[in-house]
Amino acid sequence: MVETTYTEELIHRLKTGEISPEEHLEEKLDTIRSRDSELNAFITVTEELARKLTQKAAEAIKEGHGELFYGLIWGIKDNFALKGVRMTCGSKMLEHYVPPYTATPVERILENNGVIVGKLNMDEFACGSSGETSYFGPTRNARDPERVPGGSSSGAGAAVAAELVDLALGSDTGGSIRNPASFNGVVGLKPTYSLVSRYGLADLAMSLDVPGPLAQDAFGIALAMEAIQGYDSRDRVTAHRRLPFLDSLDSFDPDRTRIGFTEALLDGVEPAVRKATLHVLKFFESKGTEIVEVELPDIWAAFPTYYLVMYPEFASAMQKFDGLKYGHRVDGQTLYDTVARSRAEGFGKEIKRRIIMGTYISMAEHAGKWYTLALKARSMIQRSFQRALERADFLLFPTVPVLPFKLGERINDPVQMYMADALTVPANLTGMPAISFPGGWKDHLPIGVQLLGNHFQDHFIVSAVRFFEKEGRPWSE
Repeated sequence: MVETTYTEELIHRLKTGEISPEEHLEEKLDTIRSRDSELNAFITVTEELARKLTQKAAEAIKEGHGELFYGLIWGIKDNFALKGVRMTCGSKMLEHYVPPYTATPVERILENNGVIVGKLNMDEFACGSSGETSYFGPTRNARDPERVPGGSSSGAGAAVAAELVDLALGSDTGGSIRNPASFNGVVGLKPTYSLVSRYGLADLAMSLDVPGPLAQDAFGIALAMEAIQGYDSRDRVTAHRRLPFLDSLDSFDPDRTRIGFTEALLDGVEPAVRKATLHVLKFFESKGTEIVEVELPDIWAAFPTYYLVMYPEFASAMQKFDGLKYGHRVDGQTLYDTVARSRAEGFGKEIKRRIIMGTYISMAEHAGKWYTLALKARSMIQRSFQRALERADFLLFPTVPVLPFKLGERINDPVQMYMADALTVPANLTGMPAISFPGGWKDHLPIGVQLLGNHFQDHFIVSAVRFFEKEGRPWSE
């Protein structure tokens, strides 16, 4: 049983003065210097900014208020704007872009004395499941540098696991927080769609994108969500509500909880992933939780539906990157030639693939056959998950069907690469919250288990992970 988790202990040390924010920052900078040359988790390290923010946090603590973070060190995925710091989205297209404004979730981190130490590596424009498509080179897995860290929030997963940062801000469109959380053995939450503002986040697919945190533990997730959640007038989609993450963190009652489970969500997963998932399920059952068999007859449609929705939205979002107003520019003899050459040189292979597919799907002669049909299928999937959650409080299943694979193993096989997201895309299609946490280990490789809850039940599934951390232990082989 665990009494105090990593983030709780660290906050306690900062609050009581056992360690100062300045000392803590220096420890992290030393770790970044020693390990990031191997992991490549950062695109930009903001050492000067971090020192200024650390001084601000130290002064606040002396005055008796450290806000939420007391100088905890944050890394920010490089598709969030931070005024005055370049924002590349992992792409040559934006290699030198410096935004004139700051994303809302980043503002809220700063308001609560979070210290931002840098912008984290990612798959180019968040397109990838492995962390290998970045123009700035692949990120490596913190547990085994010969393997992928998962994507697209690759730097976030590796940086948290390697303790280069305490907390990280990522984005999740089809599993981009939960996948690297699983592959690196940390905790990652994809919040309910609309709970966290997307203002200042570069679009991948606007109806699917959600900002969210990665941390060592459930306490870190709850702490982060207390800060970044809430309505924002600059993103009209955001909900007028806040959830009690910290107040309900230790409120999980296994005797009053029902977990939904179906063998359909274990179909095709690797044996070790299956064992870890069943281990976590049996743990909850042993504590008095009722296990309810649920039906998800439309689950087969989630994977193709996701890509048919995502491709057109992504192609639309990429139209503005033409080398004219901003972005990488290659001058040509004509306007058409300039745009064509700028995009050809500025975008990587996976970006071009998705733009071509999205443009094709959304063409007038194809839209009814593909995109409109996908929107209908999305509604069908939403209803299917809603029915399952009428019988259970949350669903339990693997995060990723495979263990972290070796660098280069799948990069030239897009279908195999996309399959890493097969179990994460339902949460994005439905808008429901889902959290990945370490449920097992195969040798030295982590295995993520996922909880998916109903809309605005984010705090409840975080409390369930907290319960497992304190009362259980991951499966190992």
